[in-house]
Amino acid sequence: MSSVTATVVLVTRRKRIDRSIAQLAVPALGALVAEPLFLVVDSALVGHLGAAPLAGLAVAAAILQTAVGLMIFLAYSTTPLVARRRGAGDERGAVQAGIDGLWLALAIGIVVGAALWATSGPLVAAFGTSAGVGEQALAYLGVSCLGIPAMLIVFAASGLLRGLQDTRTPLAVATIGFAINALLNWWFIYGLGFGIAGSAWGTVLAQWGMVAVYLAVIARHARRVGAGYLPRRDGIGHAGRSGGWLLIRTLGLRAALLVTVFAATSHGTVATAGYQVVFTIFSTAAFALDALAIAAQALVGDALGARDADRAGLIVRRTIFWGVSCGAIVGAALAASSPVIGRIFTSDPEVLATLPLAVLVLGASLPLGGFVFVLDGVLMGAGDARYLAWTSLVNLGAYLPALWAITAIAPEGTAALVGLTAGFTIIFMAARGITLGLRARGGKWIRLGA
Repeated sequence: MSSVTATVVLVTRRKRIDRSIAQLAVPALGALVAEPLFLVVDSALVGHLGAAPLAGLAVAAAILQTAVGLMIFLAYSTTPLVARRRGAGDERGAVQAGIDGLWLALAIGIVVGAALWATSGPLVAAFGTSAGVGEQALAYLGVSCLGIPAMLIVFAASGLLRGLQDTRTPLAVATIGFAINALLNWWFIYGLGFGIAGSAWGTVLAQWGMVAVYLAVIARHARRVGAGYLPRRDGIGHAGRSGGWLLIRTLGLRAALLVTVFAATSHGTVATAGYQVVFTIFSTAAFALDALAIAAQALVGDALGARDADRAGLIVRRTIFWGVSCGAIVGAALAASSPVIGRIFTSDPEVLATLPLAVLVLGASLPLGGFVFVLDGVLMGAGDARYLAWTSLVNLGAYLPALWAITAIAPEGTAALVGLTAGFTIIFMAARGITLGLRARGGKWIRLGA
C-alpha cells in the first residue's frame, strides 16, 4: 500500500470514528448534563432560602452523593460487559447481562438507602456544622434515602443501553425527568412551603418515574432478543466481581470529594456554601465532558469484543483529542462568566464575593479534566478495573498532604475557596492524569474477546 493510500485510509477511518463518537457522545451529553442539573435545581431553589439551607444542602449532598456515587460501578461495569458481548455478536447475552445488573442495583439500593437513613444523624454531626445547618441537612437527607434504590436502578439501566450504543433513550428519560423534577421542586418548596425537604421530595418522585420508563424500554429489548427477566446467579456474580474493583476506584474518588467538603466546613458557613456552588458547577461541567468517556467506554468495549485492537487504539486517540478540546471550550465559557455565574445559585453577598476567582480557576482546569475523564472511560471500557482501583488510592494519597497544606495556608475567605478549588481540580486531577496516561501509553489494558 502506497503512503498516499495509507493516509487516505487513515483519514477515512478517523472520520468514521469521529462520527461514531459524536453519535454516542452528543445524546450522552444531554443525558449527563441533565443528571447534575437535578443538583443545580436543588442548589438554585434552596439557595434563595438563605445561607443555612444552602450550606445544609452542601453537607447532605456530600453524604448522599458519596453513598450513591460509590455505586456508580453499576453503570460503569454494566456498559463494558454489554458492549463486549454486543461486539462479539451475542446480543441476547448482552441484554441479559444488563438485566442481571438491574437486579443487583435494586438489592444494593435497598440496603444502602436503609443504612443511610439509620446513620444520617451521626453522619451529619461528623461535619461539625452549626445546629441550624445540621437541621437543614437532616431534613433533606431523610427524604432522599427513599430515592436511593431508584438512583441505582437508573445507573444500571443507562449502563445497559449505553453498552448497546443507545444514548438517545437515556437522553430522553433524563430530559423529561429533569423537567418534572424542576416543577415538583418549585411546587413543594415554594408552593406548599416544605422548604428544603420539598426539594428532596421532588427529586425522589422524579427518579422513580425515570425507573418506570427505563423498565418499559428494557423489557422491549428483552422480548426482542429472548432474554429472561429474572436474575441469574452467575450473571449477578460476574457483575459484582467486575464492579468490586470499580467500587474501590470510586471509593478513592469519593474520599477525595468528601475530605474537600470537610476542609470547606472548617472555614465556616460562607466557605461551605461557596464550595457547594463551585462543586455544583464542576459537576455539571464534568458530566458534560464525561459524554466522551461514555462514548469511549462503549466503542472501546465493542472494538475489543470484536478483536479489533487497531480500532480501539484509534478510538483512544480521537477521544483524547476531543476531550481536551471540549475541556478548553467549556473552561473558556466558565472563565468568561465567572463574575456573574454565582448569582444563579445564591443572593447572599458574602458567598457571592468569594466565587469569581474560584470559578476562574475551575475554568482553567477543565482541559486537564477532559483528558482525565476520557482515559478513565477508555480503561473502564477495556475492563481494566483493577488498575483503576489501585491507582485511585495512590492519587488520594498524593492529594491529602496537598489539601492539608492548602487548608493551613489559606484558612478563610476567598483565598480558602480558591485554594480548595485549585487543590481538587488541578492537583488531584493532575495525579489522576499521570496514572491514567502512563497506563494508556502501554498495551496491558488491551484484552481481546467477549
